[in-house]
Amino acid sequence: MARLRAPGGCPWDREQTFESIKPYLLEETYEVMDAIDARNWPELTGELGDLLLQSVFFAQMAADQNLFSIADALDAINEKLIRRHPHIFGEQTAGSADDVRRIWGEVKAEEKKQKGELAAGLLDSVPRALPALVEAQQLTTRAAHVGFDWDNAEQVLAKLHEELAEFDAARRRPLQEESAQEELEGELGDMLFVLVNLARFVKADPEQALRKTNAKFRRRFGYIERKLAEQGKSPEEATLAEMDALWEEAKR
Repeated sequence: MARLRAPGGCPWDREQTFESIKPYLLEETYEVMDAIDARNWPELTGELGDLLLQSVFFAQMAADQNLFSIADALDAINEKLIRRHPHIFGEQTAGSADDVRRIWGEVKAEEKKQKGELAAGLLDSVPRALPALVEAQQLTTRAAHVGFDWDNAEQVLAKLHEELAEFDAARRRPLQEESAQEELEGELGDMLFVLVNLARFVKADPEQALRKTNAKFRRRFGYIERKLAEQGKSPEEATLAEMDALWEEAKR
């Protein structure tokens, strides 16, 4: 990468900036996730290399500006891992994952204190640029750690039924007014937020759960398209009943 970025190197690599490379970081992350979902280990090998390239690329751009090097980044994560695992590298003990999360939070708080950073709100460190499901998961998890939570999944289900009723009531109102549409969207958001909490209680990742359902929909709809093509039809030319029948076939 140093050679690609050097004078006389690759014109494309040389003109890249932190901002221009950012979209590739997200793209490569999702490709890694796709390979994991597919349990395609040869593909994952290559995708992890692509993801690692993004770290190398960012670090080289920083080195070009005399900001830091890839070695500095690796030193930083090594030091952090040791610092935040005193139950492994120090004298503290942790008997459960909850103990580890508590220790991690305490060490992070001490790090901020030593840096002279002002105490921020509990949720301030959750990036707003995260996908909405991931953001909701992190927000609710952090709030739960300080006791702002339901006691069990049954209470979350009861809240979901309450939100469903509120959404249904909003859906039945005339939507000509802008405020009515905003209310409906708000109720839908409340419903999704409760579902994220429900996923947390059953120890499921809502983002991954939805990704798997998306993949399942792709497979089953692809089956419909293939079967219709065998009949010389396209989905636009088929009836809903025909597609429903093929959907049930795909499920089997």
